[in-house]
Amino acid sequence: MSFQPIVRPAEQGDLASVFALVRELAEYEQLSEDVVSSADMLGEALFGVFPRVFCDVAEAPGEAIAGFALWFYSFSTFRGRHGIFVEDLFVRPKYRGRGYGRALLARVAKRCVAENLARLEWSVLDWNEPAIGFYQAHGAQMMDGWTQCRISDEALWRLADKAH
Repeated sequence: MSFQPIVRPAEQGDLASVFALVRELAEYEQLSEDVVSSADMLGEALFGVFPRVFCDVAEAPGEAIAGFALWFYSFSTFRGRHGIFVEDLFVRPKYRGRGYGRALLARVAKRCVAENLARLEWSVLDWNEPAIGFYQAHGAQMMDGWTQCRISDEALWRLADKAH
């Protein structure tokens, strides 16, 4: 039997499933110790008074949520327009190769086109060859020469203390 994955915006009732997927992603990326958020924190970000992050989920009819894409708007000064940055795109292993990842990525791409956004971007770990292959198969360019930077925790506080 052939079917198309159902991709839809996450709803409040999906929160436990989405947070479980976040934890599964962290485990897959060997970053479980970095997860300090909670389902409540994620719920506030997604469904609070002023949501600044958005989520789509993929499911098969009558089955559990198979994957998710969590994203937010970015901005390109070079293009003079907003874009979308996908923070997380994850499909449970048993659902991979069945079109869920493609459906999630295509839905975000469709939003970019519909809203005349400049670009769709995300990061991928350099060791994650299956994900890199998947993204390249869908037209993604690997941005050699760019290194992602991050300041968090104590370093963030020290830097903030230097502001006037």
